[in-house]
Amino acid sequence: MDVKPVLYNSGASEEPGTPDPDYIGFIQNIKRSTGIDLSDYKEAQMKRRLTTLRVKNGYSSFAEFFEALQKDKRLFHEFLDRMTINVSEFWRNPNRWEVLRDVILPELTAGARSRLKVWSAACSTGEEPYTLAMILDGKGLLQTSTLVATDIDEGALAKAKQGLYLERSLKDVPKEVAARYFSQEGPMYKFSEGLKANVQFRKQNLLTDTFEQNHDLIVCRNVMIYFTEEAKAKLYHKFASALRPGGYLFVGSTEQIFTPGQYGLEPTETFFYRKKADA
Repeated sequence: MDVKPVLYNSGASEEPGTPDPDYIGFIQNIKRSTGIDLSDYKEAQMKRRLTTLRVKNGYSSFAEFFEALQKDKRLFHEFLDRMTINVSEFWRNPNRWEVLRDVILPELTAGARSRLKVWSAACSTGEEPYTLAMILDGKGLLQTSTLVATDIDEGALAKAKQGLYLERSLKDVPKEVAARYFSQEGPMYKFSEGLKANVQFRKQNLLTDTFEQNHDLIVCRNVMIYFTEEAKAKLYHKFASALRPGGYLFVGSTEQIFTPGQYGLEPTETFFYRKKADA
C-alpha cells in the first residue's frame, strides 16, 4: 500500500457540518492505495469510528494516520476491522435461521434438487457461513452443495479459517447443535474441522468486484446498514443479478428492502427476498 499521500489541512478549525478536508483527503488516499471507497459508507458513522481509532493510536490528523497505515500492517488490519464492524454471532436472530431451515431450504430443494450454490457475503470472522454449514449439514445438503464466504478484511478471513470463538459467540446456538459441532479448548470453542473443510473463504470487495452467478441463496446480513443509499441500490442490483430465478437473498433484521420489485425481487418470509422467475 505504498502510495504518496495527497496532503490536506487538518480541518480542526472547520465548523460542525462543513466538509473536513483532512478526512476528505484520507478518503481519497485510501481509495487510491487500496481501492476501498469510504465514500460509499455513511460518513457520520464511518468518520466517528475512524476518528476513535486514529486518536487511540496517537495521530492528530487523518493525513498522519494514513502515512502510518502505509507502514504498519497491524494498524492497517485494525483499520479494516474497525471499518467493516467485525462483530458477529452464530445463529444471530435464531427465528430467521429457523425459517431458512424449515421453509426456504425445503423450497429450494423441491423436486429432488440437492446441489445448492450458497454464498455468505461480508462473512466477517466466520460465524455466518459456519451457521449455514451447520444448517446445511443438518438437512443432509452440505456435502452436495457449494458454500463460499467472502469478506474484504483479510484479518477477519484468517480468524474465520482458524475457527476459534469465545463462548459468548455461541449463546444462540441450540445446545444439541453446539455439542455436535464445537469442542472446547481452554476458554475458546473450536468449530468442527470436518465442516470447516466445506467452506471456501475468499477476499472480496462487494462494491467493486464482479459476482459469480446462479446462486440459490445469498446471505448478507447486518452490513448494508453501513452503506449510503446509492451504494445499497448498487449492491441490491448486483445481488439480484447473481441469483438464479427463484433464488433467495437473506438480509439482516434492520435491512428491509422497501421496493424489492425494482431489483427483480419479491418479499416472502420476513427478511427473505426471492428473485422473480421472469427477472
